[in-house]
Amino acid sequence: MIFGFGIRKKTVKELRKNRGYTAAELAQRLKINGSEILRVDDLQLKDVEEPLYSMILPILRGDDDDKIPW
Repeated sequence: MIFGFGIRKKTVKELRKNRGYTAAELAQRLKINGSEILRVDDLQLKDVEEPLYSMILPILRGDDDDKIPW
């Protein structure tokens, strides 16, 4: 999945498990309440409402991995 094709059809839970995040860890990275993540956990990424979608997409896509100083 080089460009993230098909990422919108997967559930938030599946994507966050693939990245190795628990709901609490993801909520902490986004600086939101953990219940917000649990509320959208079973939704497909394309069905998440816009303010949360734009915050969660770069993390679940792995954009922040490029910023790790090796």
